[in-house]
Amino acid sequence: MEKGNEKVMSLVQLPQKAIKDVQFKLKELENGYKSWLAKQPLPVEAAIVTATTAINGAAIGAFLGVMTQDLTSSLPTPPPQSSLNPDAVAPFQQVQAVAGGPLVQARNFAVITGVNAGISCVMKRLRGKEDLQSSVVAAFGSGAAFSLVSGMGGANPAVNAFTSGLLFAIFQGCSFKIGEMWQSTQRPTADDVYYARTRGMLDKLGLQNYTKNFKRGLLTDSTLPLLTDSALRDVRIPPGPRLLILDHIQRDPELKKSR
Repeated sequence: MEKGNEKVMSLVQLPQKAIKDVQFKLKELENGYKSWLAKQPLPVEAAIVTATTAINGAAIGAFLGVMTQDLTSSLPTPPPQSSLNPDAVAPFQQVQAVAGGPLVQARNFAVITGVNAGISCVMKRLRGKEDLQSSVVAAFGSGAAFSLVSGMGGANPAVNAFTSGLLFAIFQGCSFKIGEMWQSTQRPTADDVYYARTRGMLDKLGLQNYTKNFKRGLLTDSTLPLLTDSALRDVRIPPGPRLLILDHIQRDPELKKSR
């Protein structure tokens, strides 16, 4: 029976361990790249961040352009007599700037994401932090650049660039504040101190999704040495994770002393 349980646990743990190893390696590479980048002069860092982000943005834009190609093929074209009237052509330019083909969308996304990332990088290096002000400035710059590159708007490029930048900044500012409010709701609550060891155990086993089950059943850290299969089943934890949890508790010398 024990050998069978060990086989089940090894089969459950194997893919989880492989995934964790890959995630760890990727995190190491990411941290190494960020550390190297932070040591570069500001112009070099800003140029690399802008270029790499713009390339990623262009790829996303091209993909979206391909997906919406049927839509762009049916876009209206300005009548011949409107070619000399900028006000008549402006609405058609706006539609084409927003819903163009793969190349147009690749250009638009490259400009928006690249300029935004470059300005954010400079602001963070100069100010030492990422906050609402930096986010709004970066959004204004990306909106203005998008307007100038795409030709979106009427006959006055400067006014159009300012208006687009302002709209981007307002949208980004609102998104930033909403994100802050959401993060504040995700902060640990006062009762989380009673589940500190439980969270550590579940994280180590790759079962962090079951933290809410422990809280729902009021299975605090003090109950860990007393846990049984039926108690875990009562809080709707599946058989495989139950075996891993009980085996971990059985092997933990500190928990065994508390029994």
